[in-house]
Amino acid sequence: MSIKRFFARPYRFGILYSCVLTAATVFVLLDAFVIPKAYENVQYENSQTSATTSEITGTQNAEAEVTESTAKQVETSDSNADISGTTDTQARAKPVITETSYDDENISINIETTRINDTTVHIADIIVKDVQYLKTALANNQYGRNIDETTSEMASEHNAIFAINGDYYGFRDNGYVLRNGNLYRTGGEGEALVLDLAGNLTSVNESEISEDIAGDAWQIWSFGPTLVEDGEIAVGENSEISGKSAKSNPRTAIGQIGPLHYVAIVSEGRTSENAGLSLYQLAEVFVSRGCTIAYNLDGGGSSTMVFNGQVINNPTTNGRKIKEREVSDIIYVGYQ
Repeated sequence: MSIKRFFARPYRFGILYSCVLTAATVFVLLDAFVIPKAYENVQYENSQTSATTSEITGTQNAEAEVTESTAKQVETSDSNADISGTTDTQARAKPVITETSYDDENISINIETTRINDTTVHIADIIVKDVQYLKTALANNQYGRNIDETTSEMASEHNAIFAINGDYYGFRDNGYVLRNGNLYRTGGEGEALVLDLAGNLTSVNESEISEDIAGDAWQIWSFGPTLVEDGEIAVGENSEISGKSAKSNPRTAIGQIGPLHYVAIVSEGRTSENAGLSLYQLAEVFVSRGCTIAYNLDGGGSSTMVFNGQVINNPTTNGRKIKEREVSDIIYVGYQ
């Protein structure tokens, strides 16, 4: 039978057209949400951070290195001086570590778990000696689309003392992505959170981010909304992300109390034991902690807090299974 005669009957052409359309749709969905794509485009490297970053990296082995297998000990190696000019002997000093705290000469972390609005909330109070101990990491150390790892996996790879999930930049095609002084992506119309080289957090509309702002930035995240600004709650009682999410959810957010003094919060949610927090309730917690600014990061099933190699919260998407979601990036505190 010739091809012409085969397609002479309309239903056969319709079947072929449907198959082609289905295949195209499946490919588009796989391309958008499944197929990993790594990009080679660091658009801008903040030269102001290069010297200090090298100094920290060159001395990271002399600093406290916390791993899951050494929750109570610190391994160090030879080094000349740390970022603040301390001697090798001082850099070798072991940190004081408990189940809920970490303290050395550069980093102090205290974690409190409490109940707020029928929800378990994990609150980390973080003080660092230099902003560059507050770092970010990308899944598989690559910038791109659909490149994901769990928060705990990324934390382990970087010997993070403390970590939370980031803004899941890989889930979107727009929005600023500037990490550890490297600018990967620009654009967007939403509220971005800028962490500058002095260690100050500022909420900025992405359309207003200039070269000067980006050039003075250590990190830029794109998710939002801003929860607290100038010490005042910046969201309404019924505010929600895009107006689509449920009012109460697991949440992840970060805020600042003062110079190099931060608060990170991860709340439980979506289970019978934990209702979850609204954005307004989350903002109230930051204000109660004395934060002058706070910013919402990716939440829901992504919300994860890791401390000394252990996942502190119970990550869940639907409440039926406690399991970490793979995400594209984390925020962490550490030396590597």
